[in-house]
Amino acid sequence: MTQWNSYPHNNRHFIYKGDKLKSAWPKLHAGDCVEFPDSESVAYQLDEYPDAGPADFNDDLSSLAESLQEAWRHFHAGEFEQASLLANDCGLLGHAISGKSTGIYATYLEPSEAAQQGLFLGAVEVAENAIELLPDDANSHYFHAFNLGRYSQSISIIKALSQGIGGKIHTSLQNTLSLQADHAEAHTAMGLYHAEIINKVGKTLGKLTYGASIPKALKHFETALELCPDSPIAHIEYANGLYLLYEDDKLDEVTDLYVKATELKARDAMEQLDIDAAMAELE
Repeated sequence: MTQWNSYPHNNRHFIYKGDKLKSAWPKLHAGDCVEFPDSESVAYQLDEYPDAGPADFNDDLSSLAESLQEAWRHFHAGEFEQASLLANDCGLLGHAISGKSTGIYATYLEPSEAAQQGLFLGAVEVAENAIELLPDDANSHYFHAFNLGRYSQSISIIKALSQGIGGKIHTSLQNTLSLQADHAEAHTAMGLYHAEIINKVGKTLGKLTYGASIPKALKHFETALELCPDSPIAHIEYANGLYLLYEDDKLDEVTDLYVKATELKARDAMEQLDIDAAMAELE
């Protein structure tokens, strides 16, 4: 495995040692609704899905929970490769960390298009395994949609639609929201799904073939912002969606959303990378 590139900023503000992680958890995970992995939640998951733990699991719930927490600490600090490696050591209980670490790293820090696509597809495979084993975990479906969506953007939306990828993304997002209606990141992704479909094939074909519509796109974006008003990516993707739907006709609103994203305070390395992306759009 090729070594991943390092996070390009000082991460001292994003290091959540000890109990700081649990205290910050509600805000850090308002968007993805991941449950804090303490011993109790790990025990419940393993009781429901015994095969979800690591192959060499020795019934030490406390150690497994701490490993999951440590993987998330690495993620929030921008140490995406370490987060992914440690998550994979936790079996499919670590699928959300693995999927998010890989997807965010590939999106922002991997310069090679081929390597980027390989990372997205690897994360999709992890998510498919998680869906099979953990079908009631909303994030099994979400990170499948997230990484498949990023992959589709890298090969062009039209090509992805011709391969049937759009339908898979839509299904996974629907499954996510049926399991967790307040999943803000899934609402953002669903809004972008509708916007990209309409941008590429038009309102009529988009509605008839894919069930896409402008009102649905806007509703999902607005719901995400209501759920997570301090999330940079909710503002950024709303801006991207508006531009896909209206181009220059909504340029002032698009710009305002990018500006709002840059004014927010990053709570972890991912959010700082999101803010960097918004600033780049304004240059």
